Amino acid sequence: MTEPLLKVDQLVKHFPITGGVLGRVVDKVHAVDGVSFELDAGQTLGVVGESGCGKSTTGRCILRLIEPTSGEVWFEGKNVTAMGKTELRGMARDMQIIFQDPYASLNPRMTVGAIVGEALIIHKLTKTASQYQDRIVELLETVGLSADQMRRYPHEFSGGQRQRIGIARALAVSPKLVVCDEAVSALDVSIQAQVINLLEDLQDKFNLTYLFIAHDLSVVEHISDRVAVMYLGRIVEIASARDLYTTPLHPYTEALLSAMPVPDPQLKRKRIMLQGDVPSPIKPPPGCHFHTRCPLARKECSVESPPLKQSSEGHWVACHLRT
Repeated sequence: MTEPLLKVDQLVKHFPITGGVLGRVVDKVHAVDGVSFELDAGQTLGVVGESGCGKSTTGRCILRLIEPTSGEVWFEGKNVTAMGKTELRGMARDMQIIFQDPYASLNPRMTVGAIVGEALIIHKLTKTASQYQDRIVELLETVGLSADQMRRYPHEFSGGQRQRIGIARALAVSPKLVVCDEAVSALDVSIQAQVINLLEDLQDKFNLTYLFIAHDLSVVEHISDRVAVMYLGRIVEIASARDLYTTPLHPYTEALLSAMPVPDPQLKRKRIMLQGDVPSPIKPPPGCHFHTRCPLARKECSVESPPLKQSSEGHWVACHLRT
């Protein structure tokens, strides 16, 4: 078997909460709590879950934009979490991110050409001014923008165009892995479809690997080969997109899927209504984090945390009742 491009092993990120006059640590937010998965080259892993479940934090810890508390991230057989700054800068060429907000992720004082070309200068990827200009034009045209737009500023573009600029910036260094952090959630539905189609075309053209973070299940189903469902800092289920959407095993996944709109008015889907609110990540419940809202919960669920176990080929679930 081939080595996975990306391997995440027991990734943990706790944010300290300080208080008092001396600013001592009085508690911590359990943002990511033992996440593990693998991602093969050329594939797309969708990560879904409610707001605050740790999706974006996981993606940023993988890139070391946020330093993880513990755990390991392996990329092409190299331990990213053990790298120094110099080695990490070299690794940044292979691992890029597309941010959620196209209005906040672009510097308003820089032209589009300067934004897209900044990485070319940092990594010294072009030798002459003409090569630099040609590469910027090539990148803009790759994402559906024209060469004459490189001298314009971000405020002159729509949200969809700004996200295309963000995609061009990520592609500038020819990465192997791209973390799409809610890359289409801030866009209109029609624009979302255009950007998703663009990402798929780019994946085929450049053999890209995506970690696609989103909360919209229908978008994730369209673009992903495999899907991981997160709840309160943990992965509760991971499977191929087809298996997860047709035969979900975890009660939380079933509840999420029941809320998806169905285009056929004749098809009725039973809605699963979860009780209560998502617990605070500062003091998550013991045992299975989902047991306080789970309609199937038993006594053991509140005592022992279920490990992520394989239920069938390629289908893993963390539930005492489903393994």
